[in-house]
Amino acid sequence: MREKISAGIAAGNEEDNIRRCLESVKWADEIVVVDSFSTDKTVEICKEYTDRITRHKWLGYVGQRNLVKDRTTGPWVLLIDADEEVSIELKDEILRELENPLCADCSGYELSRMSRYFGRWIRHGEWYPDFKLRLFRKEHGRCGGKEPHDKITVDGRVKRLKNHLYHYTYRDISEQITTMNKFTTIAARGRHEDGKICHLWDLLLRPLIRFVRGYFLKRGFMDGLPGLIIAVNAFYGTFVKYAKLWEIRHCSQPVPTDHCPGQQKKGKG
Repeated sequence: MREKISAGIAAGNEEDNIRRCLESVKWADEIVVVDSFSTDKTVEICKEYTDRITRHKWLGYVGQRNLVKDRTTGPWVLLIDADEEVSIELKDEILRELENPLCADCSGYELSRMSRYFGRWIRHGEWYPDFKLRLFRKEHGRCGGKEPHDKITVDGRVKRLKNHLYHYTYRDISEQITTMNKFTTIAARGRHEDGKICHLWDLLLRPLIRFVRGYFLKRGFMDGLPGLIIAVNAFYGTFVKYAKLWEIRHCSQPVPTDHCPGQQKKGKG
């Protein structure tokens, strides 16, 4: 007999995605949801699948993951995002693995995430293959990383599974740019707190290297126009991240009112 599996999901205003996600893990022994006070129908939909729902303020990507993990009760934890889906093939592979006595010494599994973007599955570039450690023994795993990118690590052997965890990304370019703006701000602040500064070559070379790596070296061009958009947005996001780091260091102090261009001091009378 295999050990109990707890599926853990962090959600916030995900009514468009959450049902698909929950359907894909309803085979788990337990579903735990931590909701960051959604104002849409996310919680109502979750109640159709589980009563293990906690509402909690947003703690950041790392903090929220750890909160979900802490709420689970099974020895195995499967953490997924609300915009992700466990494929049927991956579900079967997970169950076979955990029923196999030869895998008793394994502490975690990396899942092969494949993203859908503009109506097609992305199979090249920086987005694929995209291995994420999401299934692990609760007592051996922890979530760390640097905001906004969480990273799960475990003590012990890690194995890769071959079947896919599906990721449904942005609805459109506007949503992608909005997310990029938020993530680059978080990343820039984090680098500033670590004492990092922005040099000229960070703005000139890093974006270009990012584009060349994703579009040419990792063959992002084979995904057609979506592959080009992904690579260009990676270029732009890298530039903006370091530009914001420069901005934090050099422009964080408020400008005195009397130094504002075009503003004249008020005289008496």
